[in-house]
Amino acid sequence: MSAADPPRRNDEAVHHFVERMAMAFAEVGFPRMAARVLFTVMSADDPLTAAEIGARLDVSAAAVSGAVRYLTQFGMLVREPVKGSRRDRYRLPDNPWYEGTITKTGIYKNLIDLADGGVAALNGRGTVAGERVSEMRDFFVFVQEEIDSLGERWRARRAAIGHGRHPADR
Repeated sequence: MSAADPPRRNDEAVHHFVERMAMAFAEVGFPRMAARVLFTVMSADDPLTAAEIGARLDVSAAAVSGAVRYLTQFGMLVREPVKGSRRDRYRLPDNPWYEGTITKTGIYKNLIDLADGGVAALNGRGTVAGERVSEMRDFFVFVQEEIDSLGERWRARRAAIGHGRHPADR
């Protein structure tokens, strides 16, 4: 390989990476096919069409369609039309995917709002059940604040080390 040749991928190792990450995500409740699609797109140098994703995973177009719908709904994939075609390509968002999924879904805000309703329905902290729901709400408030703080610290670190590269990758 000459100096101008790009480094070669180890397709078998990439496949194992995709499958291991998908299994790890599935173990915490993430849909497995969506995780397989997410990590297939993540491990591609360029955006992929649904057909290309399906070919890499050896799955049907329907399986890919459901997974990309799920991932685009949560902002984890971006759909881009292919000029002059009815096909789309999929890529990760410009912002890091983990920021998009954790901070933009609003899951904790929703849980906090729902818990507030529960606290009101239970007449505040004056009952055992009201105290439990209040504590749950307070925990979600704490988690949301920590996620916000963590995001700020991550952006600062990412800028300091060169767009998130691990020190071992330099």
